[in-house]
Amino acid sequence: MDRREFVTNAARGVAAGVWLSPLMTRSAPGPRFKAIAFDAFPIFDPRPVFALAETLVPGKGTELSNAWRTRQFEYQWLRALEGRYADFWQTTEDALVYAARLLKLDLAPEKQSQLMNAYLGLKAWPDVPAALQTLRGDGFRLAFLSNMTAKLLESGIRNAGFEGVFEHVLSTDQIRSYKPDPRAYRLGVDTLKLSREEILFVSFAGWDAAGARSFGYPTYWVNRLGLPEEELGSHPDAAGRDLTDLVNWVRTSGGDNRAA
Repeated sequence: MDRREFVTNAARGVAAGVWLSPLMTRSAPGPRFKAIAFDAFPIFDPRPVFALAETLVPGKGTELSNAWRTRQFEYQWLRALEGRYADFWQTTEDALVYAARLLKLDLAPEKQSQLMNAYLGLKAWPDVPAALQTLRGDGFRLAFLSNMTAKLLESGIRNAGFEGVFEHVLSTDQIRSYKPDPRAYRLGVDTLKLSREEILFVSFAGWDAAGARSFGYPTYWVNRLGLPEEELGSHPDAAGRDLTDLVNWVRTSGGDNRAA
């Protein structure tokens, strides 16, 4: 089974609620990783933000959330292409304003502020604390590598009680651009002082998995939403539905660092 077939089957398994164990699908050992760099959302659970949207705009919250998320990333990428940078907070707020106008919603300023500030209240997914403890116990250096601002990342770390867990908190705000710009992924190499092959990148979005793999990182896609793989010509090394699956894959694929 080649890599593309593996990831496709994994995504189907997640969507169906059945995970195909990497131990059953990979015969060759993977690389020995020294560090793991995470996007924000494999760690932080954004669902409360979108649940709040339904509370504030009953019957329209899901539609508002979907339009908001789509424009959020589009505005980041368009800003990067135009060379007119605005950070994650600003692009997220601009996307919310547009989404409300698109749906002809009269989103009062106080409701807009509530939705934006919900990003400052993000906490961890339930599976995350135990998984991070295991990975640290196995000797991995942990870092964030995210499009979120440092303020948002540090807020999430405090909310989740993860002070001291992550060696580095890297925001692409440092280079005034966004993933999948290769310069964004290079932040991990330059900061951790490791080769890209020694850093496992863990993504939430399929496009981020493709971007990181194209850069040269071994890549694991935490596909919590059960989505199909993006058609971007680059494929993650493996996929699973949560960080428990990640830990299992690292320990069975040859990426385990305990004997290093």
